[in-house]
Amino acid sequence: MNAISKTLNEMTIVERTSLLDTVADALEATAEEAEDAGYVLFATNSTCVASTIRGLSGHLGIRDLPAAELLLEQGIMLVHQYSNRSLPETHH
Repeated sequence: MNAISKTLNEMTIVERTSLLDTVADALEATAEEAEDAGYVLFATNSTCVASTIRGLSGHLGIRDLPAAELLLEQGIMLVHQYSNRSLPETHH
């Protein structure tokens, strides 16, 4: 698949909403996993960003696009950081 990426401004409302929901879903899944692993602060931060994205998703206007882009970047970075974290070594 060789699709050209779109900016939020170029996306339809449905595409924007889908992207925001996907990132919020990933953050919520990461938060749940982090909490189960004992990373409570990380879980809280991920949940807060997911909630903010969800709150913005239904009312996203052209003036809100810069904020949405920033939230998406932060959300994606949180998921990335958690998935690439250093796990403590287990001793056998």
